[in-house]
Amino acid sequence: CLFPSAEHPYNHLIETLKDGTKFFSPQKLNDPRYDKLPLSIRVLLEAAIRNCDGFYTKEEDVQNILDWQQQQSKAEVPFSPARVLLQDFTGIPAMVDLAAMRDSVAKHGIDPSLVNPKCPTDLIVDHSLQIDYSKCAIQNAPNPGGGDGPNQSQGPSRSTPSRPPSRGGSHCGSQRGPCSKASCSDPPASSGRPSASVQQIENTPLLCPFHLQPVSEPETALKNQEMELIRNKERLRFFKWCSKAFKNVNVVPPDVGAVHQVNLEYLSRVIQVSDSFVYPDSVVGTDSHTTMINGLGILGWGVGGIESEAVMLGQPVSLTLPQVVGCKLVGSINPLTTSIDIVLGITKHLRQAGISGKFVEFFGPGVSQLSAPDRTTIANMCPEYNATVSFFPVDQVTLKHFKKTNFTQDKLELLESYMKAVKLFRSYEDPSEDPQYSEVIEINLSSMVPCVSGPKRPQDRVSVSSMKEDFQSCLDEKVGFKGFHILKEKQETRVPFQHCGQEYQLAHGSVVIAAVISCTNNCNPSVMLTAGLLAKKAVEAGLVVKPYIRTSLAPGSGMVTHYLNTSGVLPYFSQLGFEVIGYGCATCVGNMAPLPEAVVDAIKQGDLVACGVLSGNRHFEGRLCDCVRANYLASPPLVVAYALAGTVGIDFEKEPLGVTSEGKEVYLCDIWPSREEVQQTEEDTVISSIFKDLRGRMEKGNTFWNNIEYPESVVFPWDHKSTYIRSPSFFSKLSKDVPPPQSIESAHVLLFLGDKVTTDHISPAGSIARVSAAAKYLLSKRLTPREFNSYGARRGNDAVMTRGTFASIKLQNRLIGKPGPKTLHIPSNQTLDVFEAAERYQKDGIPLIILAGKDYGSGNSRDWVAKGPYLLGIRAVIAESFEKLHKNQLVGMGIMPLQFLPGQNADSLELSGKEKFTITLPDSLSPRQQLTVKTSQGKSFSVTALFDTELDVIFFQHGGHLRYVARTLL
Repeated sequence: CLFPSAEHPYNHLIETLKDGTKFFSPQKLNDPRYDKLPLSIRVLLEAAIRNCDGFYTKEEDVQNILDWQQQQSKAEVPFSPARVLLQDFTGIPAMVDLAAMRDSVAKHGIDPSLVNPKCPTDLIVDHSLQIDYSKCAIQNAPNPGGGDGPNQSQGPSRSTPSRPPSRGGSHCGSQRGPCSKASCSDPPASSGRPSASVQQIENTPLLCPFHLQPVSEPETALKNQEMELIRNKERLRFFKWCSKAFKNVNVVPPDVGAVHQVNLEYLSRVIQVSDSFVYPDSVVGTDSHTTMINGLGILGWGVGGIESEAVMLGQPVSLTLPQVVGCKLVGSINPLTTSIDIVLGITKHLRQAGISGKFVEFFGPGVSQLSAPDRTTIANMCPEYNATVSFFPVDQVTLKHFKKTNFTQDKLELLESYMKAVKLFRSYEDPSEDPQYSEVIEINLSSMVPCVSGPKRPQDRVSVSSMKEDFQSCLDEKVGFKGFHILKEKQETRVPFQHCGQEYQLAHGSVVIAAVISCTNNCNPSVMLTAGLLAKKAVEAGLVVKPYIRTSLAPGSGMVTHYLNTSGVLPYFSQLGFEVIGYGCATCVGNMAPLPEAVVDAIKQGDLVACGVLSGNRHFEGRLCDCVRANYLASPPLVVAYALAGTVGIDFEKEPLGVTSEGKEVYLCDIWPSREEVQQTEEDTVISSIFKDLRGRMEKGNTFWNNIEYPESVVFPWDHKSTYIRSPSFFSKLSKDVPPPQSIESAHVLLFLGDKVTTDHISPAGSIARVSAAAKYLLSKRLTPREFNSYGARRGNDAVMTRGTFASIKLQNRLIGKPGPKTLHIPSNQTLDVFEAAERYQKDGIPLIILAGKDYGSGNSRDWVAKGPYLLGIRAVIAESFEKLHKNQLVGMGIMPLQFLPGQNADSLELSGKEKFTITLPDSLSPRQQLTVKTSQGKSFSVTALFDTELDVIFFQHGGHLRYVARTLL
């Protein structure tokens, strides 16, 4: 970040807060347009004002942002985020480049310690874990359908610790003996307890609930972590050096958390304070789901590796001023509607609204009803509805959230006073604060009603209020996706049966399976807490679940059990029969204990349509149990509600869930917890415990990471035997002076491509094929195919990544006429791997170009989509059109993006791709300049050099932004 010198053009906007902290106040522009700007655009404006240096950011850019209403979708503006977020796959090439830059400047006699990221950078090591060991997983059960396994014994030994079985023996492995599956983790000590050397994790079951073999989940986790660290020791050693050698670099070690959770729970600041200046927190990250940070009022989105590297080196992100869609939330949330219902409902509305590439900013009185986790979940769904960001400005809910995190009271006060001073703080109930938007979409939260899906397919959604009538229609309809075709005279059938000494009755719609599972879309803590609080209130009201119903609770992780226990609701789950059965896929995949024989007999006797209700993601007919024909997916609290009712044929608004022993009728509305109660419990229990745990892990690290030895040198001592980390040749022959523009003489075409060439075609990210050029290189290093790993894991090795450039088996190269990573070496007329052909051209000193069609470079951004072509020797790409992001990447690596004139392409110009091409460059280039291309066949045509700004021209002349930054230090 740039802080003002005496010549800063906006020094007159600086104000001071009570504590002496300074800030730029856009309000001092005294321009009425500021109060009408969307708050997300105000963040862009503040960054432009603060970073206005006359080079990267000009006063003209500030004026364009201020004039957003007229300039949206037109003006190109810079954005300098406050920080950069990297995960290890995308982070390693960026750090390798910086290490190589240190080598280069050191050779010129410059202090290499001067090479550091200019923008604060957080690198989270979270993408290298593989599952080498697994605990006794249910999908490996000898008999997944239930019943006795083939290795049955007389049961567990007396020394085996056992958990209390659920009512009616519902423990799914209660009839099985010790598990002999090879897939289970190593057997623990004969005592049945984990070995003393393994630390027991709180709330981890000691028994595999499916095999009754004592297992040690901590041991399994530790083994996988150990394998991760050993496999990636070389990379981790380099990361450890980076964390010590570079300023402005923070490395979060393995086993702390996933990148986005760490960003939300530890790195997010809302405001940044540096050199006594305060300004809004903002971030670009190397993942599309970086957008979830917008839920906390922090502007951020995902970019590619090259863009993030440029930001690290002090260059802004270039973006077209976006349209901002105002999403107005009105109405009151239905008391039975869960956070998941709301998130999916808003996502559906926005997906249908056609907002691709736009900013979405939420406003209206309904926003205050959404908790901070709700907002971040909605913002996380941006890729689902193609928005760039979904921005929730800071309000009182945001402040309340941060009180539970790592914010001190002083910081909270500074946050509130600053955000209010620059009008970035919202009161959603005050419409006078509403900005002007490009367009407004109104969503009525009261229209979002709780739903279930079923009885046979997840796409068949039924509102809970219509459930009774819908199930009745299913009985009437012909057999099909929604029908069971039960004759009218048999629809009132009641079958009595005995269970545990008492008589009960089953009817059509009776619930016999109720499974609370916190997986996939049900992992939001609020829905599990709602279910737990509902269970608590049900028990306190005197309600019970009929003991023949097969109930179970399968948390998605130990953390879920932890917060259910800490919030005090776990015992109430147990009292209703929802015992924790273990961690893994259970009921969804049919892994459950058989129903009581009396229940099965009653179902068969009456030919009943019995029901299962679960909060998982699969419920096809017969999947849970072959005698249970109707299965419904529901939120966790609704699973508990239907279990209490004992039937899906109930209208919760008009009929009671049950009757207490005193004869009092209890309705669902009587025991359903309010959103305020759930949110308060979530903030007090989940948020605070997560932050406490994360802080502890951040401070402690792990033993392996702490013990990694790293070189204490200013420059990195490269290991020439390494196949993961290599010094790239981007800085070879770097001179102090900028070379004059060099024309491209007699270039050959390396690849002749068509339309829609994607970044997957240019730089594959998956496994390394055994017959590829990259595989040949790794085999020459005495690696076996099992040790190849993936292109993603080897992004720090330019030798692998250059050989992997254009290595896609789907590549359609017109020079050879069939798909594959091959091309024609024109001088010899041989078909070779793309890398081998490029290598021959480079040995002969022949420059290379690419011919392509429309939309060249579309798809996900990757760091090697421009670096790879650069190292192959490609000097220019001539295409009909470019994906804008990839065009910028080419410029950033010193490759010319050249566009055919309108109406022209390779076919209309009758180019074969076998000609030699000469592209003459003038002594001084200018943006959007037309250049002349001549072929060895005597043809001549014009192309447009896609340099959009003078800055693009400067980067190209320097040979890319890496060489530009290095040259500024010489």
